[in-house]
Amino acid sequence: MRVTKFSHSCLRIEHDDAVVVIDPGVWSESERALDGADAVLLTHEHADHVDADRLADALAKRPSITIHAHPDVVDKFSAQWAGAAVPVTSGHAFTAANLLVRAYGGLHAVIHPEIPQVANLGFLINESLYHPGDSFDVPDGANVETLFVPISGPWLKLAESIDFVRAVKPRRAYAMHDCLFNEQGLALTDAHMTARSGAEYARLAAGSTVEV
Repeated sequence: MRVTKFSHSCLRIEHDDAVVVIDPGVWSESERALDGADAVLLTHEHADHVDADRLADALAKRPSITIHAHPDVVDKFSAQWAGAAVPVTSGHAFTAANLLVRAYGGLHAVIHPEIPQVANLGFLINESLYHPGDSFDVPDGANVETLFVPISGPWLKLAESIDFVRAVKPRRAYAMHDCLFNEQGLALTDAHMTARSGAEYARLAAGSTVEV
């Protein structure tokens, strides 16, 4: 699979002439990410993970796109997406643009006890790449080769990111959810993740592509 990491939490995955995009949010280069997409996976409803207007524009240009998301997300944006969204729940396995996908988790990590948790799904792609959304839910029973690990946000601390990588035990880990730090914060986080996560770790520049 060819994986392009766009800003924050957006991934574009290309495999066998199929294109799947995960979390094209308002802080990502969503228009570029969605160009030619066959399917879109949305972990949850927050705007940094779903640019609803850009996705509606992409659908208008390419009506064959399918969107896979938790029923709460499908219900919230159903008017904009005109029946293109397919509801997915935790434990569900399905095919998106010829790629096998398994959904895990269920809830967004706690930001504060006064803020209600929204639904959140992590997605395992082709039994090897895992995108957790805004959670540290470990995909039980999965053999994850490539993990995208959140490193910044109001709902996490560095120790949790490190422990998440250790729990999943991937071969390699790449940073995501990384738009909230300045360069000093990113450098400090990268140093700790490299030294302590137990996996090959890197933070990819927006638009970088890797083969996994």
